[in-house]
Amino acid sequence: MRQELLTGLERLTAVTALLHRFRLQQPRGGVWEAADLQWWWRRPRVSDEVASPVWFDHADQPVAAAVLTAWPHAWWLDVIRLPGLTLPLDDLVRPAWAQLERREESPVIEALVPADDDELGAWFEGRGFAAAGDVWSGWQAAADRPTVAALPTGYRLVDRVVRGVDVAPEHPMVARNGPDVEARLRQTTLYDPRLDLAVLAPGGAVAGYALFWHDPVTGVGLVEPVRVEDEHSSRGIGYAMISAGLDRLSKAGATTLKIGWESERAGALYTRLGFTDVDTLTTYRRTPPGHGDVI
Repeated sequence: MRQELLTGLERLTAVTALLHRFRLQQPRGGVWEAADLQWWWRRPRVSDEVASPVWFDHADQPVAAAVLTAWPHAWWLDVIRLPGLTLPLDDLVRPAWAQLERREESPVIEALVPADDDELGAWFEGRGFAAAGDVWSGWQAAADRPTVAALPTGYRLVDRVVRGVDVAPEHPMVARNGPDVEARLRQTTLYDPRLDLAVLAPGGAVAGYALFWHDPVTGVGLVEPVRVEDEHSSRGIGYAMISAGLDRLSKAGATTLKIGWESERAGALYTRLGFTDVDTLTTYRRTPPGHGDVI
């Protein structure tokens, strides 16, 4: 095996291939889909140019990576390795850990670990991390998706292809992710604007949006992210929008559907949509002295 330190789109390409290999070997293992990391690419980050280690086998195929991602509240350290790989965790992660130690201010570091991955959980605990709560991923077969629900009267569904400039001139996520969000998404290999939905309120304002990612390599259709604006909540908009997106994912060729959540309220909605096959993921967090509690 050999290691390369990669940045930017080169790293994203390698990790996409790694996550494809992982999902094909383990239909329900690990944490992330390739589309998750492609969604993270939606806006520039300090971590884009911070080198992360990717390991390759003798056929030049990726087998492991330690990926650093800068978020507003913490740096994420994601350890990804193919099942059965004998590479020690210390060797796998060491270059990424060195990058974190070189930061001018010691950052808060977080990682998501499957609840049943005792080895990786113990490794983080040995590095001073503590379990800080659980999040969940729900699955369902695309054939079992719900019937597409109707939107409330006056609301309409739009995507980034079937629209006019008078209907949806800007990407619905510009307000939270900046003016370059659509250009950044289009740099990735899995983004499909036909699966990128928004709901417009009667006056034309964005009431909600969601992205739906079809991965033709793995057959997984991922829902990430989902947002309904507060003033439009509790009207069935989220259910209708997601049900429409799941239908599009199935028609695009997805055989398995996946969504993640952090709150009981979101979990209740996604359970009603049919995501009843649930995996638990544990957040591990290391907070340096002086940072206080991370919320």
